[in-house]
This record gives sequence, structure tokens and C-alpha cells, in this order.
Amino acid sequence: MGIGDGLVVISDDHKDDPLTIRDAMKDVDSKAWQQAMDLEMDSMYSNQVWELVDLPEGVKPIGCKWIYKRKRGADGRVETYKARLVAKGYTQKEGIDYEETFSPVAMLKSIRILFIIMLQYLFNIYY
Repeated sequence: MGIGDGLVVISDDHKDDPLTIRDAMKDVDSKAWQQAMDLEMDSMYSNQVWELVDLPEGVKPIGCKWIYKRKRGADGRVETYKARLVAKGYTQKEGIDYEETFSPVAMLKSIRILFIIMLQYLFNIYY
């Protein structure tokens, strides 16, 4: 390739990710989406993400929604199907539904960086 020659990458039929559970079940990859949702529910159950309680009288529960994402590799091919169940937090009212927010999420890359810094300065790691 010379200067001025462009490189065109042709997608392998990149489909839009489903926006609703109905879209996911109509998608050609519906079995993969179902499996991803099952894995998410199993993960939430095994990590004891929530506790079932009786709904107090006069209280409207906060809804939830599935978010779908095809994770692609460097070559553009789908490697995994991710489904995440999220609360519709925009319906909450501060002081009524919550006092403060906290989301204990850490990327594996961030944890690795912290370990490297700790090792660089010879800090002890206790577990």
C-alpha cells in the first residue's frame, strides 16, 4: 500500500444489539442471548446480589431491564454475548428510594495495575 491508499474494513454483518427482550428473542442469535441471560441470573443468584422481601404496602417497586451487547474480538467477530439485568434507577427518588449510591465494580485491568504498583514499591499483600 502506498501513501494515499485507504484501508477499508468490511463488517461481517454487524448487527445492532437488541434493545428489548422481545428483540433478543426474535434475533437470529436468540439461543446465545438466552444462554447469556441464564448465566447472568446464575451469577446474581450465586453472588447473593439481592434478597427477596415482601413489598411494603403502597410502595411501587423499581423496574429492571435487560441490556444486551455482542463482545467482538480484534478481527470483528463476535466472541461472547453479554446480557446484564439492570435496575431502572431513573425512577428512584432521592431520600425515598435511596440515600446514596454505590456500585462495587472494578475492572480486572485496574486490579492488575494496583498489584503492579504494590509490587513495585514492595508493599505486602494480605488476603
